[in-house]
Amino acid sequence: MVAGTAGAASARDDARDNRNRAANVIYLLGDGMGRTHVTAARERYYGTDGKLSMETLPSQGFISTYAVKKLSGQPGSKTFQPNAVTASAATARSSGVKTYNAALGVNATGTVKPTIMELAKKSGLRTGNVSTAEITDATPAGQLSHALARGCQGPVYSSAACQDLAITGTALPTTDIRVTPIADQIARNGTADVILGGGLGRFDAVDEEALTDQGYSVLGSPTTQTVATKTDLASASGAKVFGLFNTGNLTIEKTKQEKPTSAEAQEPTLSEMTSKAIALLTQKASKGESKTKKGFYLQIEGALIDKRSHANDAAQTLGEMKAFDDAVKIAKDFAAKDGNTLVIVTADHECAGFNIIEKGTFTNAEASAPPANVDSGNPANNSTPIRPRNSKDATRSAGIINGAGSTDPKNFGPATFRVPTDAAHVVDGSPEAGLWLSYLSGNHTGADVPVYAYGPGSDQLNGTIDNIALFGIVGHALQLVS
Repeated sequence: MVAGTAGAASARDDARDNRNRAANVIYLLGDGMGRTHVTAARERYYGTDGKLSMETLPSQGFISTYAVKKLSGQPGSKTFQPNAVTASAATARSSGVKTYNAALGVNATGTVKPTIMELAKKSGLRTGNVSTAEITDATPAGQLSHALARGCQGPVYSSAACQDLAITGTALPTTDIRVTPIADQIARNGTADVILGGGLGRFDAVDEEALTDQGYSVLGSPTTQTVATKTDLASASGAKVFGLFNTGNLTIEKTKQEKPTSAEAQEPTLSEMTSKAIALLTQKASKGESKTKKGFYLQIEGALIDKRSHANDAAQTLGEMKAFDDAVKIAKDFAAKDGNTLVIVTADHECAGFNIIEKGTFTNAEASAPPANVDSGNPANNSTPIRPRNSKDATRSAGIINGAGSTDPKNFGPATFRVPTDAAHVVDGSPEAGLWLSYLSGNHTGADVPVYAYGPGSDQLNGTIDNIALFGIVGHALQLVS
């Protein structure tokens, strides 16, 4: 009787285990996307009773995002020291360890940890990495590299920018992977078969040679700093494709829509990159190409949600939310047709304390001035909001209803947007607009972030989990970890 019961339990465990397996995983990250970002984008584009594509996915929950301090132990250890606000969530998701807020692919004591994408590639799966940021930026680089300092991107760098003496005690030799510029690692390790995004300025002629030696079809040219275009992307083929469409971050969608004939408008959308990445990763091997294990792991990042929230620009943030959700729909539609793909949509952290406030009110800002624009030469960061910031907006502030701060000129005035149910004459920026938004900060916050999922094993994302659990869920789904 006991043996029979144990056998039945084992069979049930095996069946449950098999239900959590998937041939493919598409992992979509809305950088900086908190719950309010989702709600605001829904109300802006589809109305209060509408839904974004991500909200239609059947499994839904929340993810805690905290980091740890340098030299900290992991959660549960005696030396564990948490840091409530993260800038290192890429490593938590990709390597399954908490680390400090500058590290990539290493734990809090500097030990290299393998990433899911590295494990997937090693197992024979096809791999892809897509971002609207520089491909050397933290989220995409967190799958492709290991660095003590995330700013060690290349091509020009200093030892001080790459070393971390607080971790190592002494400078590491430049042959150590952890102080090798991220662009150099990406160009040589072949971890991702398909690489699409921004950041061409991080790569040089030597990198292009390394990419070609690795068998990549290089769109554009790091040697001449010729960026690729959406036309190049449309015609791209082959087992390995490397295409970067801006020397820095990609251009915000709002600018491309307002200037459809500009050079920036020749950049592909996140949806176009997503569709092409899936097509490249699922194409049959051409004659002469080695066949790989069936299946793929693809990470897609909507990075500019975060960058525009740092700048407290609600209009551009909402535009990037819409672009990201359009890419989610591409992934969802593929998974529904394929039947064996796990789709996970989440964020690394919330950015800037995004809020929906009542019409006619205002909110206090913690900063005495708008966040500095440290990257004004990049099209992603150089637009000027129509609405003045960090000044009391007398037209749209009802005074002391929110407290004694109504006379303080440091308070942000809200940004207002029309919604589908507004009258035809209502325009963005008017007091009559139905959606009023504000920010509380110019930086990341420690709020839990939403997660949405579809496909085999997606029920594991219901409820609240920590971000390091995502490593095990994805790894188990692809049979990369036990």
